[in-house]
Amino acid sequence: MNSCPYFPSDNSAVIKELGCEVLLENLRRMYLIRNFETRAEAAYLQGKVGGFFHAYTGQEAIQTAVLQALGPNNWFITSYRCHALALLLGATPNEIMAEFYGRKTGNALGRGGSMHLYTDRLLGGFGIVGGQVPIATGAAFTIKYKGIKGEVAICFMGEGAVAQGAFHESLNQAALLNLPCIYVIENNHWGMGTSVERAISVKNIAKDKAVGYGMKSYTFNGMDFFNCYAGFLHAYQEVLETGHPVLIEAICERFKGHSVSDPGLYRTKESTKKFMQDDPILNMQIALLEAKIGDEETFKKIDKAQREIAVKSMEFADASPWPNPIELEDDVFAP
Repeated sequence: MNSCPYFPSDNSAVIKELGCEVLLENLRRMYLIRNFETRAEAAYLQGKVGGFFHAYTGQEAIQTAVLQALGPNNWFITSYRCHALALLLGATPNEIMAEFYGRKTGNALGRGGSMHLYTDRLLGGFGIVGGQVPIATGAAFTIKYKGIKGEVAICFMGEGAVAQGAFHESLNQAALLNLPCIYVIENNHWGMGTSVERAISVKNIAKDKAVGYGMKSYTFNGMDFFNCYAGFLHAYQEVLETGHPVLIEAICERFKGHSVSDPGLYRTKESTKKFMQDDPILNMQIALLEAKIGDEETFKKIDKAQREIAVKSMEFADASPWPNPIELEDDVFAP
């Protein structure tokens, strides 16, 4: 659907800038996300995880690149597909898996489940489509109101959220008040089981929507860590300099269904097999091999190490205590 050219980037320039160790660390992060979600999904199918579970599988390059480009000292807000961002921002695999299991040692004391994770800089995953967009706008307003330098708010959403009124109201306010916010549409082509062509009225979402609010827009290849890194770094520096919001569209694919209970019958096996060949982890490994950074054995060791971390987090969650129902209302405030 999208025909906008991707943000221009140069792999060799990014490789030279970041260097061997930093690039391999980003590969580790992507492998941790992939392995962690794979094991968590298995636990869900075993009945150990309740509620909903929305995997980020196939989209790992986007948020991994964001953290490398922006660093952790900004405000991050995302949707219910929030496991990757929580891991990247320092929530441990143990506390996240325990949260999935509903245990007391979980990220939200077992109360939030897989859709509501937090860190000191992650203002939460939100279960309501588009519900995070006004929160991000408020965070950006706080940054400006307090005169905080060197920080932005960054908001992730699926393309389905673009049709929500909260999206339009938030972008209008951000543009009107010149708020330092980066809005990121992770366009994986499917809002649950509805294709983007049937849900969104324009072809190039960021470009066509941003113009109505006097905002700049960029389109990134969400399957390419290097393109995302170069693009997010540019957008971040621009927002810091101008104080004005930008709208970004990262074109990607989710390799799983909308949630663990979605068999994805709206996609053919042939199309799924084809787009899964454009794997962001594999793409990064190919680029690293071409740059003579690591080898197949190095990548296998990284994969194995992250897999072991994920398995140990399941063991931790299994051994963790259940919350005490008496404590259910602790830290809950109501007028």
